[in-house]
Amino acid sequence: MSAFITVKNVWQEYGDQVVLERLNLRINEGEFCTLVGASGCGKSTFLRLLLGQERASRGEIHIQGQPLTDEPDASRGVVFQRYSVFPHLSVLDNVALGLELPRAPLCGRLFGADKRLARDEAAQMLTKVGLGHALDKYPSALSGGMQQRLAIAQALIMQPRVLLLDEPFGALDPGIRKDMHALLLELWHETKLTVFMVTHDLSEGFSLGTRLLVFDKVRLDPHAPNAFGARITYDIPLNSDRRATRAAVEALPSHISGNLHPAL
Repeated sequence: MSAFITVKNVWQEYGDQVVLERLNLRINEGEFCTLVGASGCGKSTFLRLLLGQERASRGEIHIQGQPLTDEPDASRGVVFQRYSVFPHLSVLDNVALGLELPRAPLCGRLFGADKRLARDEAAQMLTKVGLGHALDKYPSALSGGMQQRLAIAQALIMQPRVLLLDEPFGALDPGIRKDMHALLLELWHETKLTVFMVTHDLSEGFSLGTRLLVFDKVRLDPHAPNAFGARITYDIPLNSDRRATRAAVEALPSHISGNLHPAL
């Protein structure tokens, strides 16, 4: 069975700075990959490569055997830590706009029955993420957790096949983060999306993912700190309870694992 996404010997360099080197991955459709590692080790850069915002300096990324398109498209949705919502639009219009723009590229707006259908679809998605009561509110009236629910609805309304999450819950309080974890897993089970999620919280990576990818620099030159990039140094499959084997956890270097001791 061929992989849904293949990453073949990918490097990303900016001038003489090497950020990523020798990335090789095979991802099956429907996997939930969490990406962890120290700050600045290329996790967000890798998401931008998957999104199509950047092109790899070397190597190839394929989706279903086809080269990744140069520009982001509807097949890949993205949610950032900073809420990517339109402050001048209502909650409903924020989500409906994602349906209107591709269907009416010239004016960016639908009319009549088409507009009502788009708004109905948007309202259904907002209800699914727990914002059915806030359709007429503006983003400024929403809490951080509600704004992130709105951002997720914006991404999912396009029915992407791949969802990219860049520390989406990093700014939220612990209780709200727990609620968002439950929502994300529920939506993932329902949609069968392939998910890549960057997090600095290793326990979050274990509790959400079916596969934990650890980014780290294995080659360091103190005289040329930018000469080498990060690689995926650990690729840990997690079982249905989101738990890795004890051996896999204990193999992680201390600067990655910290004081994490997940229940096994």
